[in-house]
Amino acid sequence: MKIVFMGTPDFAVASLNALLEAGFNIVGVVTAPDKPSGRGQKINESAVKQFAQEKGLKILQPIKLKDPEFIEDLRSLQADLQVVVAFRMLPEIVWDMPPKGTINLHGSLLPQYRGAAPINWAIINGEKQSGVTTFLLKQEIDTGDILFAESVEIENEDTAGNLHDKLMLIGADLLVKTVKAIELGDYKELPQDKMAEENLKLAPKIFREDCLIDWNQEARKIHNHIRGLSPYPAAFCHFQEKVLKIYQAEFEEKNHNLTIGSIETDHKTTLKFACLNGFISVKELQMEGKKKMKVDEFLRGIRL
Repeated sequence: MKIVFMGTPDFAVASLNALLEAGFNIVGVVTAPDKPSGRGQKINESAVKQFAQEKGLKILQPIKLKDPEFIEDLRSLQADLQVVVAFRMLPEIVWDMPPKGTINLHGSLLPQYRGAAPINWAIINGEKQSGVTTFLLKQEIDTGDILFAESVEIENEDTAGNLHDKLMLIGADLLVKTVKAIELGDYKELPQDKMAEENLKLAPKIFREDCLIDWNQEARKIHNHIRGLSPYPAAFCHFQEKVLKIYQAEFEEKNHNLTIGSIETDHKTTLKFACLNGFISVKELQMEGKKKMKVDEFLRGIRL
């Protein structure tokens, strides 16, 4: 069975590696174009491209997925199946091309958390469980028939980074299971429209305004917000007229009469922000223009 793999970040590399180790025939890899980044505008290659080069795989990097030249190159690979992990939304001419269809690995238990940032929003919303789902692509994003799913518990101190790494490995295994089942024709399709869809939670792309901390919220909710955006793009507040990113914190539910957003500190190891029903105690942070650091190092170098 000939397979074309589509993906861009590290999350997708684990799946591509798992498919190769399982012996599948990857005839081509589609990933994002190279782009300049940073102060020196150094050309940056995607994690999937770098891995595919190491393995000697054929690589396609279309700027536009409807480009006739790309479509012809893709068709020439004569793939039986396409596998998508953390890539762009595909036009129908692409996902409908292979005879066995195109499958996607998504970082949630569908139909919950459809969208670009399921890992972040699951933690922001205080979920205790997440998972991965493989499904067949169709026109509407993340709505195709479900093939397989695997759940994972979200621990109290898990961040988006921790959960990302868990789902990356579990997802790679689930993808291998799914491709084997497709090769054997031994699978069932579960239409998402037949599943209970009341109270659906979505996972839209994270924008800068989503990252601003609102100290008028409850301590637990703010803590979940910080965890769900750590390490990237990071929750932030305004502090001494600069942006202060918070990567790690603890929360304390406690009645107080302090001004919301005010700070308490011993100038050594403790920096607390007052919120609606308690405090957020910062453990790791980054002041605008400075490196990321632990709170004790931060307090040694700043006048409060």
